[in-house]
Amino acid sequence: MPDPIEVRKVPIESVTDASGLSRLIADGVIEAGRVLAVIGKTEGNGGVNDYTRILADRAFREVLTEHGHPAPESVPLVWSGGTDGILSPHATIFATTADAPASEEPRLSVGVAMSEVILPEDIGRPAMVEKVAAGVREAMKIAGIDDPRDVHYVQTKTPLLTLATITDAKSRGQDTAIEETGPSMDLSNSTTALGIAVALGEIEMPAAGQIHKDLSLYSSVASCSSGVELDRAQIVLVGNVRGIGGRYRIGHSVMKDALDADGIWEAIRDCGLPLPERPHPSDLGGRLVNVFMKCEADPSGRVRGRRNIMLDDSDVHWHRQIKAAAGGVAASVTGDPAVFVSVAAVHQGPSGGGPVAAIADLG
Repeated sequence: MPDPIEVRKVPIESVTDASGLSRLIADGVIEAGRVLAVIGKTEGNGGVNDYTRILADRAFREVLTEHGHPAPESVPLVWSGGTDGILSPHATIFATTADAPASEEPRLSVGVAMSEVILPEDIGRPAMVEKVAAGVREAMKIAGIDDPRDVHYVQTKTPLLTLATITDAKSRGQDTAIEETGPSMDLSNSTTALGIAVALGEIEMPAAGQIHKDLSLYSSVASCSSGVELDRAQIVLVGNVRGIGGRYRIGHSVMKDALDADGIWEAIRDCGLPLPERPHPSDLGGRLVNVFMKCEADPSGRVRGRRNIMLDDSDVHWHRQIKAAAGGVAASVTGDPAVFVSVAAVHQGPSGGGPVAAIADLG
């Protein structure tokens, strides 16, 4: 049986601020050596050259090193760049604990794994789907989860294409699925999501021609991010296990479109918080730790029949617009703008919407 989990959300007050993690350790809330993973939002542009992810990564690893973590370089730090609109930079920290109440009810468990190296020529192709799926299955074992239905959130960080990695592939006689670095972020995310869906039995193994094209294929629990920081899939799988003990539980649902606040509320209900028929943020009672969501501009260019111009806007990329919009909807539910909202959600939830996971402290 894996150890129970302590999970806390801390603000990030500047690009290199990791004081929230340091305080949790100093106050004895968590032990540095027990930190399993960090999932957070940084304030950069969210693009290929978003240096704020690297700065946050360094700051948090330095804190782990200072407080004696035996292998800080091995801890997955999954940073999603871009806090557009009212979104606020923050980090959610997952750690095991030796001090947790016993419970036979489903309680939070976390499995962390790394895939095989993902080569630049794998991105957007079945080889990447297979490597991610194998990593997700390993993360399930580590979390002590046998039934895929007990998995509610799989956060990944995978490599995208850069000029250097495209050149590397060519030097070895290989080609890449595309040669544009910016769009490779979306392609890496979508291929990863299919790997998660395959591992959890949500879909069969897709054909090469379905990747990033057949929008009927998706995972309801995948949240995929990509960057230049690594060369393999970094996997943080979160679900529930009976008998593990602890105070926390996770649930999930999907947003059907960018305005689907009910989808967020449904994820919160699914993690065990009792809510009235028409809930309000005041009904949460401070028990919601965080919500984690993916979003995308609907490829139809419409939301609930109304036209928008996100996909035609040459001034502000649609990534930033939909992130700000969905972040506002999420914050209106939680009453807190420090929510995890990530963009590029192809194969992650229904087209134009996205998956939502919620973690609550059940006391």
